[in-house]
Amino acid sequence: MGDVLSNAWLIPVLPFLAFALIGLLLHRWPKLAAAVSITAIGASFLLSLLVARTVFSGDPSQIYEMSVRWLEMPGLKVDMGILIDPLTAVMLLVVTTVALLVQIYSLGYMEGDPGLASYFAYQSIFAGSMLGLVVANNFGQIFVFWELVGMCSYLLIGFWFGKPSARDAAIKAFVTNRIGDFGFLLGILFLAIIFGTLNFGDLAARIPDYHNLAVLLPIAVLLFFGPVGKSAQFPLHVWLPDAMEGPTPVSALIHAATMVAAGVYLIARAFFIFSQVPQAMLLIALVGGFTALFAASIALVQNDIKRILAYSTLSQLGYMVMAMGIGAMTAGMFHLMTHAFFKGLLFLAAGSVIHALHGEQDIWKMGGLAKKMPITTWTFVIGALALAGIPPLAGFWSKDEILLSAFAGGYTGLYLLGSLVAFMTAFYMFRLIFTAFFGVNKGGEHAHESPPVMTGPLVILAALSVVAGFVGSPWMNYVFGHYISAPGAVHHPVTPTIMVVSSLLALAGIGLAWLIYQKQAVSAEKLRQRWPALYRLLLNKFYIDEFYAWLRKVLVESGARALEWIDLKIVNGAVNGLAYLTESSGRGMRYAVNGQVQTYAIWIVFGVAVLLAAALMTVFTVMV
Repeated sequence: MGDVLSNAWLIPVLPFLAFALIGLLLHRWPKLAAAVSITAIGASFLLSLLVARTVFSGDPSQIYEMSVRWLEMPGLKVDMGILIDPLTAVMLLVVTTVALLVQIYSLGYMEGDPGLASYFAYQSIFAGSMLGLVVANNFGQIFVFWELVGMCSYLLIGFWFGKPSARDAAIKAFVTNRIGDFGFLLGILFLAIIFGTLNFGDLAARIPDYHNLAVLLPIAVLLFFGPVGKSAQFPLHVWLPDAMEGPTPVSALIHAATMVAAGVYLIARAFFIFSQVPQAMLLIALVGGFTALFAASIALVQNDIKRILAYSTLSQLGYMVMAMGIGAMTAGMFHLMTHAFFKGLLFLAAGSVIHALHGEQDIWKMGGLAKKMPITTWTFVIGALALAGIPPLAGFWSKDEILLSAFAGGYTGLYLLGSLVAFMTAFYMFRLIFTAFFGVNKGGEHAHESPPVMTGPLVILAALSVVAGFVGSPWMNYVFGHYISAPGAVHHPVTPTIMVVSSLLALAGIGLAWLIYQKQAVSAEKLRQRWPALYRLLLNKFYIDEFYAWLRKVLVESGARALEWIDLKIVNGAVNGLAYLTESSGRGMRYAVNGQVQTYAIWIVFGVAVLLAAALMTVFTVMV
C-alpha cells in the first residue's frame, strides 16, 4: 500500500514531462509527440487505477499525505505535497480516464492539423495541471495549479488563433476567470493570516473550534469566488459557451473532467470551511440553483450543437454546486463523476458529427444522421438519456440523489427548481436528437461514420455512462457514499417516489420534444411566433454578454478617459507647471546678477530688512 501511494506524485508529473519533452525535442515530429502525450496520460491512468484500488480496499477515513517544505516565513509555513484520500482517488480516475480517451480521439479529429505537436503539448500540461490540483494538500499549492489550469485553457480555447472568435473567446475565458481567482486568492491570504497554515488537514482540525462567523463568512464567500469563475456559475458564466471556439476534444475535456470540475472539487475539498458557515452554504445553493435554471432555459432555443451542450454543462454544474450548498457533498461529487462520462461522450459524439459534416454545427442543417453514422448516433442517444436521468443510466442515480437531498433537507423550492430543470434538460437534448439525427436530411448527404480511433472512445464512454451510476445504487449498497463524505455532509439513499417522479418528468420532456420535432404535431415555428419576445430573450442569452460589453464600455473606457484626463491635466500639469515656475524664477533672478555692486548691496539690505521684520514679528507674537 505504502509503495503505491508514495509513488502517486508521478501521476501529475508524467504529463508535465511529456509537455517538456514535446516542447524541447519533439515539436517537429507531431505523430511522435502525440504518442508521447498519450503514453504519459495512459501511465497516469494506470497509476490512478492502482491508487484507487489501494484506497478503496482500505479504511475510508485513512489518509495518506506526503510533503516537503516549500515556503517559510514568520507566521507562515507552506508545504508542497500530495494528499491521497477517497475524494482524490475518484477525481484521479475521472480526470485520467476522460483525458486519455480525449487524446486518443484527437488522433482522428486533429489529423493533419499543422499545430498537432503543440496541441498535444498543451493537452499534456492541461491534464498535468488538473492532476496536480487534485493531489494538492494545501491551498497554496492548489492555487498554483489552479492558475496553470486557467493558462492552459487560454492556450487550448485559442488554439486556432487565426480565427478572431477563437482569440476573443480565449481572452474572455482568461479575464473572466481572473475575477473569480482574485477573490479566491484573497480568501487564501485571509486563511494564512488568521490560522497560520494553508494545509487542508491543519485547517480542518482548527476551523470547527473557530466560532467567529464575522471572520469565517467573508473567507468562505471569497473562496467561493474561485469556483464561481472556474465552474462558470452566474454571473461569471459567460466564458464557457464561447469556449466552444476551441477544438471539440478540448471542449470535451474542459466540460467533462478538468477546468469546470475544478470548482466543484474545490468546494468538496474545502467543505469543512463552507459547512461551518450556514449563510455561505445558502449562497452556494442559491447560486447553483439559479445557474441550473438559467442555463437550461437558454439551451431550449440554441441552434449550435456545441452551444446546446455548453449550456447543458452550465446547468449541470449548477446542479452540483446546489448539491454542495444544501450539504449533499456526496451527491454533488457523485454527479460530477457521472457527468464527466456522459458529457465527455456527448461532446466527442458532437465532434464526430462536426468532423463528418466538415465543420457544420447548426442542428437545422443536419438531419438523417442516424443512417449515416449509427455508432455516433446511438452513443449520443445513450449520453443524452444519461443526462436526462433515464433509469438505470448513470445520470439517473446522481441526479435523483441531489433532488432527494433537496427534498429531504426541506429545500422545497430548490427541489421544484431541480425537477423543472430535469424536464427542460430532457426536452432540449431530444430536440437536438430528433432534429439532427432523426430529422429530414438537410445537408448530411455525404456524412460518414468516423474512424475507429474516434468511435472507440465513444463506445467506452457510452458503457461508462450506463454502468458508472451503479456505485451509488442500492444494488451496490451505496458504496460511493460510503467512501465520499465529509463532516457535516448529508446523504440520502434514493427513494422510489423521487425515482418515479423524476423519471416521469424526464420522459415527459422527451415526449414533448418528440411531438414537436419528430411527429410535428405542434409547430415549433408557431410557438416562436406566439412568444417572440421570450424567444429572442432566450436566444440572446438574456443579453448578459451585451450588458457586460456595455458595462465595460461605461466603466472601463470611461474610467480610462478619466484617468487620461487626470494624467494630462493634473499630473502633467503639475510637472509642467513646476518646470515653468522654475524657468520663470530663473529668468527673473538673472536680472539681479548684473555685476553692479550697488545692486547687490540693495538686495542685501532688502534681505536683512525682511529677516529683521520676521524676527520682530516673532518676538511680538511671543510677548502677546
